[in-house]
Amino acid sequence: MIKFPKDFLWGTATSSYQIEGAVNEDGRTPSIWDTFSKTEGKTYNGHTGDVACDHYHRYKEDVEILKEIGVKAYRFSIAWPRIFPEEGKYNSKGMDFYKRLVDELLKKDIMPTATIYHWDLPQWAYDKGGGWLNRDSVKWYVEYATKLFEELGDVIPLWITHNEPWCASILSYGIGEHAPGHKNYREALIAAHHILLSHGEAVKAFREMNIKGSKIGITLNLTPAYPASEKEEDKLAAQYADGFSNRWFLDPIFKGNYPEDMVELYSKIIGEFDFIKEGDLETISVPIDFLGVNYYTRSIVKYDEDSMLKAENVPGPGKRTEMGWEISPESLYDLLKRLDREYTKLPMYITENGAAFKDDVTEDGRVHDDERIEYIKEHLKAAAKFIGEGGNLKGYFVWSLMDNFEWAHGYSKRFGIVYVDYETQKRILKDSALWYKEVIQKNSIE
Repeated sequence: MIKFPKDFLWGTATSSYQIEGAVNEDGRTPSIWDTFSKTEGKTYNGHTGDVACDHYHRYKEDVEILKEIGVKAYRFSIAWPRIFPEEGKYNSKGMDFYKRLVDELLKKDIMPTATIYHWDLPQWAYDKGGGWLNRDSVKWYVEYATKLFEELGDVIPLWITHNEPWCASILSYGIGEHAPGHKNYREALIAAHHILLSHGEAVKAFREMNIKGSKIGITLNLTPAYPASEKEEDKLAAQYADGFSNRWFLDPIFKGNYPEDMVELYSKIIGEFDFIKEGDLETISVPIDFLGVNYYTRSIVKYDEDSMLKAENVPGPGKRTEMGWEISPESLYDLLKRLDREYTKLPMYITENGAAFKDDVTEDGRVHDDERIEYIKEHLKAAAKFIGEGGNLKGYFVWSLMDNFEWAHGYSKRFGIVYVDYETQKRILKDSALWYKEVIQKNSIE
């Protein structure tokens, strides 16, 4: 029996565009994901978030499910285009939805944990100079964040400025898999810098407002990189892979600079870093209250002279999820230890961890997802080991509460502990949800 600390925060997570639907209701205007998903060939079978899980209309039912599972916290994101459907134009109807949601959570003793930005940039912001490529995006974001603090600051104890800046910049502006679908590494690094800068400015605004009993941090998706062999060149490849996925975001937040080896490597590709202005790094590195960690898998790399990062991914020996990601719970332990050793003693939360598997409803009306239970259990063991050694890990949020719109994969991948029949919107608690309920009740795993 592995026990967790008494005050350990058990939660689950979602994001606005992935579950809400109601894309044209109550004054919401399109986000870059509405545009991207409606562009031919960008998502699986042309799937969009137009309806998704219809959470906008079914939030009470969904909060009731959260209550049934017994979670202590629910992490959701707020849709920027609902709050500011046009530049400078505040939409109170959009805010009202989140007030209703938060009220419902509080009634059921569930702590609301809000992510300010989970990738659904308003299309109007993109139309003005490419969204995060435009330094004015920082100003727009802070206006939006400040409004959220004013309206909800006193009822939301945990605020996350950004979810996975790597995805919102590198994957979206460099690799092109996510909205807006650009393939330009200079743009990717400009977007990353402006996102980090907006984070710092939002933290400063939050501090100025002096909201009692409320904390603010950021969530990074971190992928530990391991060399494929003991060769020096493979070790160098792993160092670059780590810089690409992890240090490019950790270093400015916690050390006030970008990693030198990566600046040198990137400058050969993108030229001058003239988009970094005086004082930017001081702003990015303003102290936060906690770090959110999203962890799914690791990478194993070998040296490749011809690739931009001098690194090529090599498949690991472990089992894989439906996403093709290797299952490596011990790498979560390695990651937490490293964060604690090299970056911060601040409280950490695992803000996302979970897996997509092929889920089917059986004749008994159940979803038997033993692989997901095993995945979560092994990662919780790794987390418990870290805590047992004195690590400051305060909570764990399963990704995801329910099956949803999985970005470019559309509805083809199911991450939920609750099954969603997209035709009828019926929800079914999978075996993993029932197992998680027991874990929370006992505050332990076998």
